[in-house]
This record gives sequence, C-alpha cells and structure tokens, in this order.
Amino acid sequence: MSSPIVFYDIPSKLGINAWSPNTWKTRYALNIKGVPYKTEWVEYPDIEALAKKIGAPSTGTKDDGSPAYTLPIISDPNTGKVVSDSFLIAVYLDATYPNRGATLFPAGTKPLIAAFESGIVGALGGLFPLQLAASCVVLNPPSEVYFRRTREASFGKKIEEFSPEGPTRQADVAKGREAFNAVDGWLAKSEGKFVLGNTVSYADGVLAGWLTWIKIINTIWKDDFATWHNGRWATYLDAVEKAGYASVN
Repeated sequence: MSSPIVFYDIPSKLGINAWSPNTWKTRYALNIKGVPYKTEWVEYPDIEALAKKIGAPSTGTKDDGSPAYTLPIISDPNTGKVVSDSFLIAVYLDATYPNRGATLFPAGTKPLIAAFESGIVGALGGLFPLQLAASCVVLNPPSEVYFRRTREASFGKKIEEFSPEGPTRQADVAKGREAFNAVDGWLAKSEGKFVLGNTVSYADGVLAGWLTWIKIINTIWKDDFATWHNGRWATYLDAVEKAGYASVN
C-alpha cells in the first residue's frame, strides 16, 4: 500500500487523546494488522457532516427515521473505500490486506468473535452509567455539550445522576464485577496471553478496546477493576500494550 489509511476518531482533553471504546477497537485492529494509518480527530457535532462528505455508510437510524452516523470510520486512499463500524472495518482490513500483520479473524472465528463482543457488552452493562458520566468529563467543549444533551435525552436525567457516588455507584460496580466472573471464566480457558491463546485476533481489539475505555477515563480501574479476578484484566491489557498494539498514530 502506498498511502496511509485515514482513521477518524473522537478527541478528548486527555494527553493520549483517544478514549472511545468503539474507536479503540479499530485502532487496535489497525495496529494488529500493521497497516500504515493516520488519525484525523473529529468532534461529535461534526461527525455527520464528515460522514456525508466522504460517503461513509450510516450505522443506524435516529428516532426520527433519518440515518445515524458514528465513528469509527476509515477512508482507504489505496482502494477508494470508506468503511464505518468497527467490526466491518476489521473485516475489511483482513480482506484487503491479508498479508499484513496478524489475521484478525482466524478461520471460522468471525461468528464466535461477534458473540464474544456481545458477551463483553453484556458484562459491562452495570458499569455503563458510570462510564458514560466519566466519558462526558474528558471531552472537549463541543463534544461535551453534544454528548451531554444526547445521553441525558436517552436516560431522562442529568448525567451527574447516572451513577452518583454512594450506594448507587457501589451497586453498579458490584454488578460489573459479578458480570465479569463469566468473562474471567472464558479467558481462563485461553491457555495464553490473548483471547485465543497466544494468537492475537480481533477478539483482543474488542476486549482491549472496552478495557482501555475504563482504564484511561475512570479511577475505578486503579482503585478496583484492575485487581478483579486476581489481576487478570490489568495483566491482559499490559500484555496487549507490550505487544505494541496500543500505539496512537
């Protein structure tokens, strides 16, 4: 390939800039494949205009029936393709660059990895209110206003009320830990440092993407989550980072 892929991500006030779990999944996929790419940062209110300008497919439907556009999006100048949705982007990278880096979906694993992600999202359910509130805090002003307005409309309350300190938050964290017992059981069967043993795959983009979201925006990681299940999650994420898959280009 002669030109780097353009990867569209959402910026933040954090030093690392990258924060979103969905875009982190694509960042991990790009790093695992080892394809050259560059990041262009797009604030939340500008995503729809950008997507329409570059011809990105919608990823859902708004309440009024109009198309919804989200990041991640990649634009590949080598093929002219524009792809939305982290899973579809991973599929595209494997199909287009089969000889680059690792295979994101080893033979026969695509449906299993899709199911694995559903399981991870389900396990995180109790922590979502807390994570959304923590996400709002790290955003730049234009995105913070957009994020607050849309999430408060969805939940019907102020973002500060999503998971307030005290019994509510303690219960949310307890739900998260209990739900991750199942994920801990899955990884206990791995027999290696990655989800599929010692074979890195898009399953690691999925798990590491969600864990990175918690680690970089929420003190719950250092204070609690990293120690769960005999430190499995901190050990796992450390292995992914040491393998060079967490770089931000």
